[in-house]
Amino acid sequence: MANRLAKEQSPYLQQHKDNPVDWYPWDEEAFKKAKEENKLIFLSIGYSSCHWCHVMEKEVFENPEAAEFLNKHFVSIKVDKEERPDVDKYYQEVHQLMNQRPGGWPLSIFMTPNKKPFFAATYIPLEPRYNMPGFLQLIKNMVEIWQKNPKELEEHGSEIERYLAPQNPTKAVRFDTNIAKLFVEGAKKFFDPAHGGFGSKPKFPHTSTINTLLDIYRLTGDKEALKMAEVSLQNMAKGGLRDLVDGGFCRYSTDEKWLVPHFEKMAYDNALLMESYLKAYLTTKNAFYKEVAFETADFVLEFMRQSGLFYSASDADSEGEEGKYFVFSYDEIIDKLKKDGFSDQEIEAVIKKLGITKGGNFEGKNIIRNEELELCETSKRALTSLKELRKERCYPFIDKKVLTSWNAMMIKTLYLAARIDNKYFEYAEESMEKLLEKMLVNDHLYHAALIDQEPKIEAFLEDYAYLAVALLEGYKTTLNEEYLARANLLVNDALTNFYDQGRWYFSKGEIWTEAEHSDTSYPSSAAMITDAMITLGNLVDTRYLRFASETVEFYSEKIYKYLPWCAKFAQDILRLVFKDRILKGNAEALSGCPIDDVRYPFVLLRAEEREDFMLCDASSCFAQSSACKEILERIDA
Repeated sequence: MANRLAKEQSPYLQQHKDNPVDWYPWDEEAFKKAKEENKLIFLSIGYSSCHWCHVMEKEVFENPEAAEFLNKHFVSIKVDKEERPDVDKYYQEVHQLMNQRPGGWPLSIFMTPNKKPFFAATYIPLEPRYNMPGFLQLIKNMVEIWQKNPKELEEHGSEIERYLAPQNPTKAVRFDTNIAKLFVEGAKKFFDPAHGGFGSKPKFPHTSTINTLLDIYRLTGDKEALKMAEVSLQNMAKGGLRDLVDGGFCRYSTDEKWLVPHFEKMAYDNALLMESYLKAYLTTKNAFYKEVAFETADFVLEFMRQSGLFYSASDADSEGEEGKYFVFSYDEIIDKLKKDGFSDQEIEAVIKKLGITKGGNFEGKNIIRNEELELCETSKRALTSLKELRKERCYPFIDKKVLTSWNAMMIKTLYLAARIDNKYFEYAEESMEKLLEKMLVNDHLYHAALIDQEPKIEAFLEDYAYLAVALLEGYKTTLNEEYLARANLLVNDALTNFYDQGRWYFSKGEIWTEAEHSDTSYPSSAAMITDAMITLGNLVDTRYLRFASETVEFYSEKIYKYLPWCAKFAQDILRLVFKDRILKGNAEALSGCPIDDVRYPFVLLRAEEREDFMLCDASSCFAQSSACKEILERIDA
């Protein structure tokens, strides 16, 4: 018999509707029951494409003994972290505080009936292993303590909550152009010179770090900045993290070489990586980066888009096995290539080029990889054959949830792609129209909805920030004044709803959470709204620059301390200290002016009724010309 999750829209919650655990969604009914019956609360947070969430479900939540004990002694609540990022963010901070290390998913939180958290973990096995306690024994111990000494758990939970209260910074740090050098020095400490990337395994793309390094190279000519960005982008593209068969990128790599990923593909990762590869192409004019970006765009448009909108994710697992859709046995590859008419000599060349062996490189199977990056025509034909092989398989589960922030990331990058190849322009325009139509209802912004359902969850700061930035990228591409006006209204609403004297809140509804200063799974929402304010401050009203400066000042101590991990804020600061250039002219003339080709990274367009071009910053103009080429040369000079 299905539990209460059967009535929920979330695909992740639907995955758990037939568990023997008597799950509740996050609602008042669950918390009321816990109080009335004096039961502990078990909160489990995850998402539909999360591999370890599936593992814990099979081991623990489908175990009759564990389910029976939970149902008797706990109120169990399931949350989709993509649907409720506010709940997830708050309890990730609880995990960080209690364990002195970052959390992850599944996130497992245990609380008193008054919602006082006293224990936090991520994946918990049913029986003790991996140096972890077993779930069954753990919850039995909790109940025993609760029955004997409930005051101990309540006091511990209250202490945790006191530490979670927002803290004011102790001092402000002044930034100047030296931030470029400081950022490069900080990034070097974590950079892997052999395989690229920042930090140790598991490895995540850190696109905002790469983007900021590319901007620093364009600003200062620092070759070390360019090298770190390029080595990272090239190694991530070799295969594994990047799917050479279908296209697109997986979430992260379990090893230092970017070879073995968890195979889930997220909309935000692919949007952000597309942007990084396009920025690298515009910086270096190396066509390889453009090819990877366009391949990723084509994958997203083929596999993750419906009715102009983008799905949130596809799963790592299929048919109950991680990576089954993605990997190949040696024999099936050889048989397929022979069937498709490849000669023995061609087959030998292909398997050498794509790293295919009898023993494989992942649990006896082969993840397709190309150490040399460039592919010959024979290898490209072979990848087409392997794509045909995949069509015979069961495609991983797709979460058809639409998230405003993630769609906005994709749309922003499609506008950038459209300025390089016009074939992406209609996709960007259609997606922007559909997103606004679905998620901006009566001037009220929403966060999430299934592709065929109405939105119910109200927007968080990230939705306002990323949509405003996407609209401003749309304005830069189209000079459509409506996009500029909508972005202006969104930022005004964000300032009203989430801003407090430099501090930004991520959410201020049922749960109040402060916006993060660092870039986590994707760039900080506070840094993104600052990006939008800097653009509006240069194009519309300089008061937004004051708000941007106040934000940077408020977070400056943390930004300075954790500079490589606050890359989006670092990019904002670079814009403030080096200053944006604004190219003004009539819309028709500006549309034919290739501003993405200039070396200076911070150039905006502003359509005005004038016959010539004017080059300005927020406070003054300093060059004028009737020729686009001349004014672009002046920018780089």
